[in-house]
Amino acid sequence: MIPVALFLAGLVAGSFLNVVIHRLPAGESVVFPRSRCPVCRAPIRVRDNLPVISWLRLGGRCRDCRARIPVRYPLVEVSAGVLFVWAPEGGDPALVVSRVLLLSLLLALAATDWERMVLPDALTLPGAALGLVLAGPRSDLDLVTSAAGALLGAGLLFALRALWLRFRGVEAVGLGDVKLLLLIGAFLGPAPALGAIALAAALGVLVAGPLLLLGRIRRDTPLPFGTLLALGAGLVFVVSTGG
Repeated sequence: MIPVALFLAGLVAGSFLNVVIHRLPAGESVVFPRSRCPVCRAPIRVRDNLPVISWLRLGGRCRDCRARIPVRYPLVEVSAGVLFVWAPEGGDPALVVSRVLLLSLLLALAATDWERMVLPDALTLPGAALGLVLAGPRSDLDLVTSAAGALLGAGLLFALRALWLRFRGVEAVGLGDVKLLLLIGAFLGPAPALGAIALAAALGVLVAGPLLLLGRIRRDTPLPFGTLLALGAGLVFVVSTGG
């Protein structure tokens, strides 16, 4: 019964993450007003606010205006459910909390960057601070290593951004990506943070290469690099801290 309870708790957490993903980039409160349709703004009824189940029952549409509700909603909820089941598998309490916090933050940031090309400071900067705070009691990390990871990851990406801007005249990555690396480095440490950057770059080639060949994008088309960074960091973190 415990895995079922954890999964249900994760679904509820994922429902809240969906609110964060939708409202933070727009500068709205994540607490008030109550959940509503993003199109017609009609309040969501209690019976229509059950994670995953309500989306399936309504066919992925608003009950009032019949506007489509993105599939991102159930995907985020199910992902959070799986995360909550996996997180307690092995490791000390600080590591378990780190798993939940980091992967939840990465899930929200990946979605906001994918949908809006925005990485909210309200997630990245407090997230980096939490990574540093949790590093002390973690058995696999310490404060010095955490700080080194944050500075190395963010510093390297900032330097690459500055060089690209100096010699090419365009921004290869935004400052939001730099702040995201601050968070990633604080939770992972130096070597895994560099691994996350390398994996994100590889994912970028795999995604952009075929699209360029097919003429779907141009060389100067901006890509949501923060989404790729979040995916890369999540994979590195899962592999390195697997219970």
